Amino acid sequence: MKQSNNLNIHNNHYYILGLIRVIRKFYNYYVSPDKALVKRLTVLVGFIPANVNVFNLSFSHKSSSSPELYAIQNNERLEYLGDAILGTIVAEYLFRKYPNRDEGFLTKMRSKIVNRKVMNQIGDSMGLDLFIVHNNNSRLSRSMLGNALEALIGAVYLDVGYKKTQRFVFKKILKAHLDIEALETYDDNYKSQLLEWCQKNRKEVTYNVLDKFKMDNRDRFKVAVLIDGNKRADAEDFSKKAAEQKASHKALLKIGVLERED
Repeated sequence: MKQSNNLNIHNNHYYILGLIRVIRKFYNYYVSPDKALVKRLTVLVGFIPANVNVFNLSFSHKSSSSPELYAIQNNERLEYLGDAILGTIVAEYLFRKYPNRDEGFLTKMRSKIVNRKVMNQIGDSMGLDLFIVHNNNSRLSRSMLGNALEALIGAVYLDVGYKKTQRFVFKKILKAHLDIEALETYDDNYKSQLLEWCQKNRKEVTYNVLDKFKMDNRDRFKVAVLIDGNKRADAEDFSKKAAEQKASHKALLKIGVLERED
């Protein structure tokens, strides 16, 4: 009898929570002062959000937060969460899509999907700039788009849980904005491409660390790429490997191996 009563209390608890969510969603969509924004969010994510505040936060850049409330007034924490969730969802998606491919292929494909350039492009394609502008006074930069996309995934997860977030990523991101098959043959390893070009043309390529400094309490590296001892490009990033990739990309553009994208 006691076990049955506990089960009824448990069921009633979840029933009440579900009812509260329905009421909040109705309020958000039809009554709230933010109802116009909620309707745009509903189109964007495919469901009526219950927690509007967390979605608003996902589009709030760090430049708009005050120093004393920095950690809770911008989307960096949500970006951290969304990045981890996206990586897991994409890993499972690729694992099931390519049952006969090895770990190396799956890792490269995941890297191609979740890299910053692709995230920025998808964020732009989804129209996240309109939401970012609504929530910030600072000038819009392209990197804000990818950051906001990852933060949005974090917000979706907090609002509706993992399974619905997984469906959101599948339907609204992977299927709507990515050509997975095209990515199979796309080579985004610029360092490897530069090394191959230098080998074909009997040239020597080397990388030098020009500087190592702190930015946002993290190590940041400035790396130069040299071809036959002549500096062709340099770049910065939070890891030496990423900086080398960026510098290689710039060098490939300069020597005409790659065409500059508009």
